[in-house]
Amino acid sequence: MPIYEYRCAQCGHQFEKLIRNRAEIPDACPECGAEGLKKLFSTFSPGAASSSHRDSACADGACPLGPSGPAGTCPTGSCPF
Repeated sequence: MPIYEYRCAQCGHQFEKLIRNRAEIPDACPECGAEGLKKLFSTFSPGAASSSHRDSACADGACPLGPSGPAGTCPTGSCPF
């Protein structure tokens, strides 16, 4: 499900919103209540299976994503998994 970023045209408050269907699209700022939100362009964030995972490691030494180092372990010793 997509997470969209918005900015209020009146107060400048910026926030994210998980949108599951059109009924959840915000029509007012959660800070000041003003209408006129601007939808921002967001950057893509790849999932855990990205190549950046190879630069991190798993706390217990076993990588849940498969071999990324010797014997299926992560290379550095600290991983968010």
